[in-house]
Amino acid sequence: MAPRKSPLFDTATTVGKIMSFLGVSALCGILAAGLIFPLAATGGAAAAAGSDILDEIPAELEEAPLSTPSVMLDSEGNEIAEFYEENREPVALDEISQTMQDAILAIEDERFYEHGGVDARGVGRALAHNLTRPTQQGASTITQQYVNNVLNNAVTITGEGQYTISGINEKTYGDKLREMKLSVAVEQEMTKEEILEGYLNIVLLGGRNYGVEAAAQSYWGIPASELDVAQSAVLAGMVQSPNAYNPRANPDASLYRRNTVIETMERNGFISADEAEEARNSDLDLVEDTGESAGCINATAAPYFCDYVTKLFLEDEQFGETWEDRENLLNRGGLRIETTLDPNLQIAAEDEVYDNVETGHESGAVGTMTTIENSTGNVLAMAQSTDYHTDDDGAAGRTTMNFNTDFQYGDSGGFPVGSTLKPFVSAAWIEEGGSMDDVIDASTDEYEQGHRFEASCREGGSVRLLDDGGWNITNVIEELDGEDTTVDFGLYYSLNTATAATAADMDLCAINDLIERSGLNLPGDQDGYPDFTETISAIIGGVEMSPMTLAEGYTAFAQDGERCDNRAILSVTDAQGNEYPGQDVSCHQAFDAEVAAQVNDTLVNNAEDIPDGQAPFPMLGKTGTSNNGTNTWFAGSTEGLTTVSHVGTWASQSEQDILYDETFGGTFYEEQLYGGTLAAPMWYDYMSSVADAYPTGDFAEARNSPFDERRENRYWPYSLAQGPDGGNGGSDNGDDDDDDDD
Repeated sequence: MAPRKSPLFDTATTVGKIMSFLGVSALCGILAAGLIFPLAATGGAAAAAGSDILDEIPAELEEAPLSTPSVMLDSEGNEIAEFYEENREPVALDEISQTMQDAILAIEDERFYEHGGVDARGVGRALAHNLTRPTQQGASTITQQYVNNVLNNAVTITGEGQYTISGINEKTYGDKLREMKLSVAVEQEMTKEEILEGYLNIVLLGGRNYGVEAAAQSYWGIPASELDVAQSAVLAGMVQSPNAYNPRANPDASLYRRNTVIETMERNGFISADEAEEARNSDLDLVEDTGESAGCINATAAPYFCDYVTKLFLEDEQFGETWEDRENLLNRGGLRIETTLDPNLQIAAEDEVYDNVETGHESGAVGTMTTIENSTGNVLAMAQSTDYHTDDDGAAGRTTMNFNTDFQYGDSGGFPVGSTLKPFVSAAWIEEGGSMDDVIDASTDEYEQGHRFEASCREGGSVRLLDDGGWNITNVIEELDGEDTTVDFGLYYSLNTATAATAADMDLCAINDLIERSGLNLPGDQDGYPDFTETISAIIGGVEMSPMTLAEGYTAFAQDGERCDNRAILSVTDAQGNEYPGQDVSCHQAFDAEVAAQVNDTLVNNAEDIPDGQAPFPMLGKTGTSNNGTNTWFAGSTEGLTTVSHVGTWASQSEQDILYDETFGGTFYEEQLYGGTLAAPMWYDYMSSVADAYPTGDFAEARNSPFDERRENRYWPYSLAQGPDGGNGGSDNGDDDDDDDD
């Protein structure tokens, strides 16, 4: 590649013409004779030209913040992951071994403590070499190299151009002049110790390791303060060519260069002959290469949560105008990103999903679990039974797709939610003036093509069922077919015919409105919220949503109708102590407290039917099973937490993916799985172990509700006048959905 042309030497300028006239040899003579400062030593026109040149070169080194890794932390301050382009851990000079300091001085700048930033003897030596031999030799002092690295760091941080890392062949003479003048200025502002410390913290030492502390940790697993002669010589030798002398990539070349440094240290009196001999006879003794630790792929915990937080950060314009700016800040800004993740809940959630749905399960099933704090929306846990991995090798259970979140944050299109949607239909019914005690015709299992449903938001105030063949509905609990029932018992037994009848007797637009206020959006690759005036059959759960979205919606039942947006970032602080605001707590009233209380009468009974014995604290929730049993759910809450547990197939939604004749958690399930078979017990075991770390008080329930009395007597309410043969249907934990997925 041709060297970059410096504007200082553009022949269209006066200075450029002078420099063209003087030629390269004259320039080298100026540099060698007078070290540039002052150039009057050369006399005459050359001195005047040199002064003009220097006037055009900035005299102050403008330092950008040193590129340092960012760290993501959980709510207790434990590290989740690091992010960096340059793996660097700055340390004070007294935290760097004396042998390391000596090694770098010996091989790079033996007269460091004698010159004022530019070494006249070194310039002369390089000049003589370059004029008489085909190879080129540099004469940069440690101060010049420090200036060069600072300039390179500055343009990398700002993105304005790129300064060369090292090597006289890679620089124009204008670059060299600028570097020399700045070096002299730096020597006037900083002590030698400060310059040496800065240099040893900024220099590249192979791969993405910058500075001696990061390099010492990477190659030998020790701090820079413990580097011995041989190790110090390896690192000092790498400065000339960080990749060519990388001890892992090129061990033979590294040993050769190391021994050169050792000989130089001995010649300059830094070590004795015996110390040199011992160091030359030592092996490299590198620690195992564990690879670079940057990014969520190397997260110590919660890689999918880490991925979610990273995407939240990169889309937030407070961290930069463009995606590239924000990514640059994340990888170079030394940020401290504090998150909402509760490590205890995260461990418990991961244990639960992995214990029940093994990674790469032969059925294609994946287990997920998301927990949100009701009062804040804080995401406390996010787990799924897959390995977070970027390799596209076709291995089962390895993916970076985040099944807990919407498409824009995890590339997942969500899953059909089944009967977990039904409580929101009941809530809309109550808002429209109804009651959970209202009797509805749950015997209707078919709506003919052309049947009209009320829809005030549509032209004409209604919509017609256009599906060819109409809408045929089935219930899993067939014994309950053909009966009228109350809204609450329809929800409790999760009857599709009851939910359809509820929707048929009300305004579909009211359901749409409540769904939107509850934040139950489509997964993100689609637009907005479900519209049941267009796809009426989806009212019984045939609509895809993410576990996170469903969890946010259920927080409203747990706290008197108030719903909170999910929140994962508490605060961000950069290396200079500048603070960026995290995500605010954002809650709103999705529906009235009395609406939540009436629906909770049913949801509390649903949840407390899960355990064989008494529930350890109040809880509410609802099961769900999608069409053909490809996805199973339990969404529910305690006073403090809402968790959504999900087990389902994600590769496709065909009948061959029905979850039956499969083993989960060591148990073989011969028949089809439902929400109450696996997802609900997973939810219960997990919540029973973690929920008491947060409030577990009672929920507000409707006043004078007859639900408990009817349920206690175990009869089908509307058939009492006809005798006990109305049947109780048998509580099957609500796992009855055979939802239409249209």
